[in-house]
Amino acid sequence: MKAAACAALALVLSGCGALVKREEPAPASKPAPQAQAPERRPGGYYLDDGPGENPPADLASIPDAVPRAEPLHRFANRPYQAFGREYVPLADAAGFRQRGLASWYGRRYHGQRTASGEVYDMYAMTAAHSVLPIPSYARVTNPANGRSVVVRINDRGPFHGERVIDLSYTAAWKLGFVAQGTALVDIEAIAPGGAPLAAAAPAAPPAAAPEGGDAKGVFLQLGAFSARESAEAFRARLALELGGLAETARIYVAGGLYRLKLGPYGSREQARPIAERIESELKLRPLFVAR
Repeated sequence: MKAAACAALALVLSGCGALVKREEPAPASKPAPQAQAPERRPGGYYLDDGPGENPPADLASIPDAVPRAEPLHRFANRPYQAFGREYVPLADAAGFRQRGLASWYGRRYHGQRTASGEVYDMYAMTAAHSVLPIPSYARVTNPANGRSVVVRINDRGPFHGERVIDLSYTAAWKLGFVAQGTALVDIEAIAPGGAPLAAAAPAAPPAAAPEGGDAKGVFLQLGAFSARESAEAFRARLALELGGLAETARIYVAGGLYRLKLGPYGSREQARPIAERIESELKLRPLFVAR
């Protein structure tokens, strides 16, 4: 989670800015250095991180985040790159569920700006996630002990290995894993009022198809990603913003990249109006690919 900068998505996305956080204090347009993670001390937190010196007297009394309707941040939800991987934040968290490792961050980042521009408070009920909308809300549950908290997503990360969410110190304390540093958790996006967000579209993303399929014609390539989850997140975003136009969107894999394409169309002329609409509505210029 600890460093990122805005970058164009490979091959087709250019000029998109996103506020990403913490390790790179330079402006968002400057590429992030490919730094190594700091040395960690026993117990799970970074050498220069950890609990604060004067924590609140009663962490248990700090209330969970209360989900409320908020407009999406203007910049923090744009596609971005971190440590050589591309990420496309979700435009809508409906139906989002995830299981994976949670970590937490403490005094090292306390008082610094998050991806949303808000000041990080290690004692507030907040979290960082790589693709959940900013701001949004999620219920995080530790299945090992049954404890559950509600946090507000206001930051980006984590960008280390298999971790999927970075919680504030208080959230991790309530879930009971401050000492070990990480824990397996279940994440569920929730709406104002605390109810789970119902899925807007029941159809699951299609499996990635080999580049050399049977379909022939002209395709509109909208992105090329090193991570499949990024391609799938972008496809879900297209379905929300383009409606039925995105029905032909498929993910093709070749050369270690996941390419999202629309089509096929009978000719370049047939595909051109679609490309012009995408460029007008999404400010994204598709790449014409003939097969």
